[in-house]
Amino acid sequence: MKYAYLLLTIVIAVQVAAAQELKLPALSPNSTITQDISTSKIEITYSRPSLRGRTVFGDVVPFGSVWRTGANSATKVTFGEDVRIGDVNIKAGSYSLYTIPDKTEWEVIINKNTGNWGANGYDTNDDVVRLKVRPVALESAVETFTISIGSITFSSCTIDLSWERTHVSIPVSLNNQERLLTSIDKAINNPTIPYQPAAMYLYETNQQLDKALEYATKAAEKNPKAYWIQLLRARIAAKLSNVDVAREAAQKTIELAKGTSAEAEYTKNANDLLKTLK
Repeated sequence: MKYAYLLLTIVIAVQVAAAQELKLPALSPNSTITQDISTSKIEITYSRPSLRGRTVFGDVVPFGSVWRTGANSATKVTFGEDVRIGDVNIKAGSYSLYTIPDKTEWEVIINKNTGNWGANGYDTNDDVVRLKVRPVALESAVETFTISIGSITFSSCTIDLSWERTHVSIPVSLNNQERLLTSIDKAINNPTIPYQPAAMYLYETNQQLDKALEYATKAAEKNPKAYWIQLLRARIAAKLSNVDVAREAAQKTIELAKGTSAEAEYTKNANDLLKTLK
């Protein structure tokens, strides 16, 4: 009897070990996307269900009901810095992303409880943002639910949801302008002066263009063979209607780019700029 019990114990142990080692494909595999944005990151962790021949919105995902925006655990979004969604400022940190799909309008919900399985435990008292957005019909179906981050600028992006023939974009903005301008002013006084990135940021955001031209000129003085900096100088000067400087910098771009791997690109860009100068 003792040997029979021992044998049974061994068999059970082997079966448990085999079960623990068995790994099969998930119907809704986990995914984490990370995107640099502004001076930090946005990270989104979610599970990705597929159509598998089903009708999703209005059936698998009922209209008018809170959806986990994926499968399994509620989708989690982590903002590396303070952001703004709709008219609400959101502190850096982790949140759950829920949605309420409907035919002509979706409601986006940012909720501070990140520990829920699906919509179980969802509580409106934990909502930080509720924002209504309009879905867009896609020409072709997306088989697997996809979240991506796009339309990236220095101070904004979109969180994009696509599945079946539906696409939804959630606008995200970053209240970083004052902070970045202060950072530039402080950095300019450091031993290693970031003239070029400071000039590029001010040019691209159309701020303090006189200062941008000053920084680009100083960057060119520190790196006299940098044709890319001369093109930046030309573009900033053109925005300022400083035709003489713009023309000089554009011609310098062509001269310095000659014989480099980027000659064709920079010569074209400089010539295109010269054509606009009057």
